[in-house]
Amino acid sequence: MAVVLGAAATAQEQAFNLGDPHLNVVARTADEAARIAAVTALATDFTAPQNFEEKPAGAATVRARKTADAYSQPSGNITFEDELTFKVGNGLFRKLWVSTPASTLASDGLGPLYNARSCQRCHLKDGRGHPPEGPNDNAISMFLRISIPGTVDDAMAQISDYIATRPDPSYGTQLQDKAVLGHAAEYRLEITYEEEVITLADGQAVSLRHPTYTAADLGYGPLHPEAMLSPRVAPQMIGLGLLEAVSAADILAGADPDDANGDGISGRPNIVWSQVHGQPMLGRFGLKAGNPTILEQSAAAFVGDIGISNPIFTAGSGECTDLQADCQAAQHGDGDDRVFEIDAEGLDLVTFYSRNLGVPARRNVGGAEVLRGKELFYQTGCTACHTPNFVTQRLKDRPEQSFQLIWPFTDMLLHDMGPALADHRPEARATGSEWRTPPLWGIGLTRQVSGHSYFLHDGRARSLLEAVLWHGGEAAGQRDAVIQLSTADRDALIAYLESL
Repeated sequence: MAVVLGAAATAQEQAFNLGDPHLNVVARTADEAARIAAVTALATDFTAPQNFEEKPAGAATVRARKTADAYSQPSGNITFEDELTFKVGNGLFRKLWVSTPASTLASDGLGPLYNARSCQRCHLKDGRGHPPEGPNDNAISMFLRISIPGTVDDAMAQISDYIATRPDPSYGTQLQDKAVLGHAAEYRLEITYEEEVITLADGQAVSLRHPTYTAADLGYGPLHPEAMLSPRVAPQMIGLGLLEAVSAADILAGADPDDANGDGISGRPNIVWSQVHGQPMLGRFGLKAGNPTILEQSAAAFVGDIGISNPIFTAGSGECTDLQADCQAAQHGDGDDRVFEIDAEGLDLVTFYSRNLGVPARRNVGGAEVLRGKELFYQTGCTACHTPNFVTQRLKDRPEQSFQLIWPFTDMLLHDMGPALADHRPEARATGSEWRTPPLWGIGLTRQVSGHSYFLHDGRARSLLEAVLWHGGEAAGQRDAVIQLSTADRDALIAYLESL
């Protein structure tokens, strides 16, 4: 099987001319490849935990704290010197940016349009954001992406199956609900819900809330008639560097776009253009895998969420469009010694911080109910998308992420999740109904860290069970299998997820 998957990965890699240009890799030996194939084989014995299963990030795993800081620790194998770098990056991640002009020249450049004043405001405690709780709550950790259908001129010839889009002429690619003094915000996010009751096989009734999103109080005229909106909640930050260190070939080995094995699952890679490397790369980060590296994901967040220019996205006006004349003409924070509002050094520090947020150790990994839940997770086919483990590349310059056995429970591929979860907005190769499989590690600590248990791309699910019941499309069979579980088995499955 390893030989077959490896051949498939090689074919896909060649078709897209992919590799890992962001990594400084030491090639695997044949012996290492054999050992990796053995250690990452799916479990068949559920009477006891697998070796090293309690350490989801390998040597980078951190002790599971019982506080809201459980996601905010540096990699468990980080050096003392690099921990200092991590803390400096944390300071920049938490820094509140101010508008220009300001006496604090190292912190000016906010906006003029923005969603938050710092990275931490969206990723509070490095955890998961949430939709507004009601009309009096803000939407600081949630926003709407926007685009309109593209033309043949917007196609990307280097990437097959690329779905051309372009920014909304008035609002760009992201709606900002805040603005500095003297400027109008772009919109106010409005959400309404309709409840649908699902009855499980044991008679339990579970209510799912169907959201409707409205861009209200538009500040710059109407949206384009063909505008496509996609709600996004800030995801948790842990383990990103380890996901970045997984070989593209290993991820592509799980792709089955034509469902050749007949299991109903047809994961596809998102292929995106790298601004840094100037070539197509495997998309890994973002809810539709729209960015290839943590560096580019961070740079895009700075310009889109905070309006901060940087060496990759250089506009001092942030995400302002050409039709927003006052925003374009405003004084910005670039052009001083930094050149950009955050310079390359600052961006690298934030990237280092994001790369090294440790994953908490598993809890109760050997409990009888947890082991039963694990068996059900495998039996119901959840591992078809939520791939339990990988071994990262051996790296010359990133010891924290180098050659680690990790358990993220994601294949990092796109899957069609059905019409109920569709946002109808494509992103690179991702269609309007496809989403990247989210990692599950640390998910059981969500309430402890973030103060809520909202899941999925827009936080519509209020519990892990609701999140499972929203699965459709390729995952409809797995959802239906969970619906048919007995009460005890369903509780065991949830206990397993909460142990991750």
